[in-house]
Amino acid sequence: MKYFFLICARGGSKGIKNKNLKKINNIPLVGWSIKIAKKLKKIGKVAVNSDSKKILNYAKKSNVDFLIKRPLNLAKDSSKELDVWKHSINKLKELKNLKTMPDTLISLPPTSPARSIIDIEKCIKKYETKKYDIVISITPSYRNPYFNMVEITKNDNVKICIKKKKYFNRQEAPKTYDISTICYISNIKYIEQAKNIFDGKVGYVIVPKERSIDIDDITDLKISKFFLEK
Repeated sequence: MKYFFLICARGGSKGIKNKNLKKINNIPLVGWSIKIAKKLKKIGKVAVNSDSKKILNYAKKSNVDFLIKRPLNLAKDSSKELDVWKHSINKLKELKNLKTMPDTLISLPPTSPARSIIDIEKCIKKYETKKYDIVISITPSYRNPYFNMVEITKNDNVKICIKKKKYFNRQEAPKTYDISTICYISNIKYIEQAKNIFDGKVGYVIVPKERSIDIDDITDLKISKFFLEK
């Protein structure tokens, strides 16, 4: 088993209560990640990491391979996803029925239900070039910090976030991208020693905006519902 698919789904959320259990087409968000991971089961096992009994029970009924109970100190708003990955790897190593430890983790967060298998396969193909420690998915930014994104100063004024040079239209400004939560693929040894996912060589796959919606609030959920129901 070279790969293992990890779905990290905590119970709490500030933007939407019980977000990972919210349903689109009668399938909870965590279920969309499980569903697409199981379609790729030939290349790896599926694990769900959660602090929520409801989520773990749903994962059990969905016949995922491994259930990982997340401690409360990793289920806070401030908890780092990288630390949850490390916790999951350590728990897998403790399993007696796991004959071979995988060398690659594929994280599929529940907040991107509009992802397609094509997106994941492209990330895998890029990772298998062996040029990168981790491969992430990105999408063109809606706003640009060089042109039309501002921050509020101490004097209660606003200023452009990045002001290396004045740009007067979007076309002149350097192109920027949002990190999407469609897919993260990384070598397990790299995860174990990294303090930040950008510590090493980071590859990317560009994904269309309509499949890159990262559900954080009700508006995002409605937009995702629109695309998936169509």
